Parts: sequence; C-alpha cells; structure tokens
Amino acid sequence: MSSMDIKTVGLDRDAYELLSRAKKKGESFSDTVKRLARPRRPLSDFAGLWKDAPKKDLEAFEAWRRESRELGIEKMDKLIKRLEKP
Repeated sequence: MSSMDIKTVGLDRDAYELLSRAKKKGESFSDTVKRLARPRRPLSDFAGLWKDAPKKDLEAFEAWRRESRELGIEKMDKLIKRLEKP
C-alpha cells in the first residue's frame, strides 16, 4: 500500500474508545472500520444455502443451536437472579 492509499481520520475520544472496543484481536483499525461499515446482506441472500446439506450436518447444527439457546437462557436466569437480589 502506498502513502497515497492512506487517509487520516480524526476521532473524538468517545469514538476512538468505541472503535477500539469493537476491534478484534489481530485486526487493524482499518479492518475494523471496513467490517463495521460494510453493507449488511439481506437475509434473502442466504435462502436455500442449506438445501443440499447432508441431514447429519443439519441435525448437528440443530443440536448446537438448541444447546446454545439453553445455555443463553441459563445465563439470563442467573443474571436476573443477581439483579433481583437487594
């Protein structure tokens, strides 16, 4: 990349902190901005992607999804109980 390809952008402290927290390990600030600013794809772009997936893979995914949901519900229940304590 040449110096002609680089632009300097000024951020106030709050904006910098937000961007810094959004930055993933090993990701540059440029990579973070590109990831966050990239246009979102409509859900319809993904329609039919799994139609040819083996049944075994779909069953494994569904099991993972169910387990993840249950863990999320357990975490929420624990958080609610902590918040309800006087």
